[in-house]
Amino acid sequence: MESPNHFTHSLSAFFFVLSSLRLVIGDSGVIGINYGRLANNLPPPQQVVRLLKLQGITKVKLYDTDSTVLSALSGSGISVTVALPNEELSAAAADLSFTDEWVQSNILTYYPNTLIEAIAVGNEVFVDPNNTTHFLVPAMKNVYASLVKFGAASSIKVSSPIALSALQSSYPSSSGAFKSELAESVIKPLLKFLKQTDSFLMMNVYPFFAYSANADTISSDYALFRDNAGVADPNNGLVYKSLFEAQMDAVFAAMDALGFGDVKMVVSETGWPSKGDGDEIGAGLENAAAYNGNLVRRVLAGNGTPLRPEEPLNVYLFALFNENGKPGPISERNYGLFYPNEQKVYDISLTLQSLNKGRGVGQTWCMANGEVGEKKLREALDYVCDEGGVDCRWILPGGACYNPNSAVGQASLAFNRYYQKKGRRSGTCYFGGAAYVVTQSPEFGDCE
Repeated sequence: MESPNHFTHSLSAFFFVLSSLRLVIGDSGVIGINYGRLANNLPPPQQVVRLLKLQGITKVKLYDTDSTVLSALSGSGISVTVALPNEELSAAAADLSFTDEWVQSNILTYYPNTLIEAIAVGNEVFVDPNNTTHFLVPAMKNVYASLVKFGAASSIKVSSPIALSALQSSYPSSSGAFKSELAESVIKPLLKFLKQTDSFLMMNVYPFFAYSANADTISSDYALFRDNAGVADPNNGLVYKSLFEAQMDAVFAAMDALGFGDVKMVVSETGWPSKGDGDEIGAGLENAAAYNGNLVRRVLAGNGTPLRPEEPLNVYLFALFNENGKPGPISERNYGLFYPNEQKVYDISLTLQSLNKGRGVGQTWCMANGEVGEKKLREALDYVCDEGGVDCRWILPGGACYNPNSAVGQASLAFNRYYQKKGRRSGTCYFGGAAYVVTQSPEFGDCE
C-alpha cells in the first residue's frame, strides 16, 4: 500500500508530465408542472407543448387563460389547470353573469379539445395586498354555478391555491391550525364548498423557505428528502423523514380540526431555486436538483404522508422555466427546471418510466477546474486523497484509470468520487474554486 506522501510525490510527477432529468386523485402519485410566463425570452407555446410532451409531462398548470397557450395545448393530451386572476375576484363574486361570460370565453371556447380539468380561482389570495379574501368563496361558487349551467361541472373542478402562511401553527405537524382570522370566516366555507363539489384543496408548499430561515435547526437532509433519522411528532409518535411531508400533514391536521379531514389535497406549487441572493441559505443548483429529483421519486412511489398514508401525493412542480420578469430576490427568477432555450438547468427524472430506466434522481457530478492551475488542483487532490478518504491509487501511474493525457480528467475522477461519497452535499465540490458542479453526466466511462 502506498503512503500518502508517496501519493503526493507521484502526483507531482503526474502533473510535471502533463502540462496540460394524470392530475386525477388516484392510486399513484402524479407529477405536473407550473408553466409561468413572466419573462420576455420564452419559447412560443407550440414549442413549449413539444417540450412538455418530450419530457413526458401530462399535467400543466397556468396562471391565466391565455388563448395562444390554450390553443397550443389543444389535442396535445396534456391536462390543464387554468386560473381566474385575483384582480377579477370581486367581479366574479358580485355577478353570476360575469362568470357565465368568463366561462364561455375562457373555458368553453377551448374545452374539451384542450383538456381543462380545473380552475384555480385566485392565487394565494390571503396574502394579496389588495385584500381580496372576502371575495374568494363567493367567486368560486359563481364559477362553479356557471360550469353547472353549461354542463361542465362534472369534469372541471374549482379550487384556489393557498399559501402555507395561512397556517397559524405548523410544528409539530399534529398541532397544525389555520390562522384564527381565516379559519371560520373563509377556510371553513372554502372546505365546505370543496367537499360539496367533490373538489380538492390546492396548497403551495415550499420547504425551501422554512429551511432557509432555520438552517441552524433544520437539517438539509431532512429538507431535501435525503436519508436522515427523521423527526418524531411528540403528540402522536409519527416519524417524518422530510420537511415536505411534515408541512403537508400540518395542513391535514388543520383541516381535521375544522371537521374536513376527508377533503383531498393537491400541492399546486413546490420547488427549490437553483440560484439565490447571498442571504438565501440553501439556494443552489445541487440542492434544487436534490429536492426536485428526490421529490419526484417520492411522489411516483405512490405512498402518502404519515398522517394519510393511503392518499397518494399529487404535486405540481414550480416551475417549467426560469422567468426573468419575476420581481423580488434572485431566487424568484431561478425556480425553473429549464432555461428559456429549453436546456435543462439540471437533469432529473420526471416520469416513472425514466426512473425505471435507472436515470439519476437529481443527479449532479463534480468536475475539476483546470483554469485554477496545477498548484490548486494538487492541493485539492491532496485533501481528497488523504483527509477526504478517497483511495486515489487508481489514478496514479500504473493504476486502472491513469491517463497521462488528462490531468484535469483524472482530478475530476477523484473529486467526483469524493462528492458522491459525501452525498452531493452543498460545498463538497468546490475546494477553493478547484472544482465545480455539472448537471450532465461526464464521460468517465468505466472509471466513474
